[in-house]
Amino acid sequence: MYQRTTNSNIHRNSKKSVKTKRMEKLMLWAGRVLAFGCVVCMLGMLGSLYQKSVQAEGKPTGSANQLQILDETILSGSEPGSTADSKEMSESTTADAKRTDVESGDANIAAEWPLLLVNPWNTIPEGYADTISLTELINGQSVDQRCYPDLQAMMDDCRAAGYSPYICSSYRSQAKQTSLFEHNVSALMQAGYSEEDARTETARNVAKPGTSEHQLGLAVDIVDKNYQVLDEAQEDTAVQKWLMENSWRYGFILRYPTDKSDITGIVYEPWHYRYVGKKAAEEIYRDGIVLEEYLERQ
Repeated sequence: MYQRTTNSNIHRNSKKSVKTKRMEKLMLWAGRVLAFGCVVCMLGMLGSLYQKSVQAEGKPTGSANQLQILDETILSGSEPGSTADSKEMSESTTADAKRTDVESGDANIAAEWPLLLVNPWNTIPEGYADTISLTELINGQSVDQRCYPDLQAMMDDCRAAGYSPYICSSYRSQAKQTSLFEHNVSALMQAGYSEEDARTETARNVAKPGTSEHQLGLAVDIVDKNYQVLDEAQEDTAVQKWLMENSWRYGFILRYPTDKSDITGIVYEPWHYRYVGKKAAEEIYRDGIVLEEYLERQ
């Protein structure tokens, strides 16, 4: 009886041993398959990363003489980022734009495009946006292609003089201008202003939609790389000193000087430059006047 029990136990143990060995083999092969799968997956990821790296390195960044662009959001008080510092203008691409007659009583608007007056009392003529052909910048901003060559020359010469100018804002659509205006209104209301007071205060610093020169594609906000804040201290930067003295040579004027707010309707902005053409810019600069005063003389 004892012998039979022993033999039976040995037989059962033998079966368990065989099963155990089989399970160990299966687990070993499963582990190998899993490890192989992980290796394949990692190789695929590395290949994908390498391909993206090659594509990124292959993108043209433009020459050193091309316009450098600074994203507008950096001017809200945060530190300038490396991405913004590395942005340059891409190959200039002209957007196809419809050419239609400007729906306005003034037949000279199309011919006198550099001198079109836009301020709190003079809105952009209906349909004017359809007459603009834009040169698109790498970050999605644009300028009227007719002022682009002079703008490019001005930026090139400013850099050649040893300075670092950046364009932080240019053409704005009606929708973009509306968004900026309403955002400022909302911020003031959150600070405790009534809606009426918030709109009044906002209008002193942000043009109402339809009254902004940025919507013409002829205005650019330019800052110094070393001081990227839109406030009056901008006038003390090396870039602004150079631009204030030389922008007229390229057809641009400092549109909102410090002592003309009652005429322009806009507070002092030592970063906002407007293209008016070289002839008008020279006279405006020489006589220390603004666009409104220049047009009154004509």
